[in-house]
Amino acid sequence: MELGLYTFGDRIADPVSGKKISAKERLNQMMEMAVIADAAGLDIIGVGEHHQLDYVNSATATLIAAMAAVTKRIRFTSASTSISTADPVRTFQEFATADLVSNGRVEIIFGRGAFTDNFPLFGFDLKDYDELFLEKIKLFDLLNTNERVTWRGAFRPELNQAEIAPRPVQKKLPVWIGAGSPGSIARAATMGYPLAIPVLGGTLNSYAQLANLYKQVWLQSGHTASALRLSVFSHLQVTNGSKASLDEFYNYYSAYLKPLFKGPLPKEHFQQMISPQGTLIAGSAQEVIDKILFLKEMGVSRYAGQIDIGGQPWNKVVKSIELFATKVASEIRKHIS
Repeated sequence: MELGLYTFGDRIADPVSGKKISAKERLNQMMEMAVIADAAGLDIIGVGEHHQLDYVNSATATLIAAMAAVTKRIRFTSASTSISTADPVRTFQEFATADLVSNGRVEIIFGRGAFTDNFPLFGFDLKDYDELFLEKIKLFDLLNTNERVTWRGAFRPELNQAEIAPRPVQKKLPVWIGAGSPGSIARAATMGYPLAIPVLGGTLNSYAQLANLYKQVWLQSGHTASALRLSVFSHLQVTNGSKASLDEFYNYYSAYLKPLFKGPLPKEHFQQMISPQGTLIAGSAQEVIDKILFLKEMGVSRYAGQIDIGGQPWNKVVKSIELFATKVASEIRKHIS
């Protein structure tokens, strides 16, 4: 089971001190996270994409290339890339370049996204939401497998024996689909894509049902069981196990989710989320281990946690990363082996 982290680079003000760091300082933290995770032996770093002033990253391939240049072995993925409002040719070029910088350590997750601010930003109509995604992901597959491409579609100029360069170190850039609805999950399985499920709210059992749906449709579509790959991305916090440390984290987590709840995160919601079946993977090392092992039983082959959220002081984030690498990841690997 691969274990790692992902980040969206949020710049939310610290709810305790009121301090909001600069974009440059936040970017430095993300770079440091990659170096720490690489040195600690984690397997994957995901970089998310947002187009708002409260986030620092809107150019994922650029940041991945920078991270790759200062690391040695850890793999990288987008988390996720909004292909609907991007140009597949340019996206391929950017990620292929990052793959060259990394010497073959780059992957992509394509998702339609929970936020839609990128549609007006890049001049696309929300009424074309689904059609854009399907057309562009199919075009990307052509680009990923052919050095010269002839193609015609509805949303970008046609290609006529276009040379698609540069080519990545890997034969193909690994592509996953990020999806959380039953229809999107079934479509990813039918098309033969590995699946990344974003987890927020509800219970782990409800996501186990989605995982079972994916596996069922995957096999019904004629794909081999050995080729099936399933990952989960969720919010993560590893504490010293005390009630005080979890109470402290609540302040930061509530600040992060304030736009979603249009105010503070209700305490009863937080208690449900950190309960044994809750989807917030947080608490002592053992509590985090138990939840990730439950994901393993679901058939999950990769877990990544978003750990640097809500304006937490950076030294607290670093401590949580160290606990995840030394206490959680090491024990899970021992258990699996």
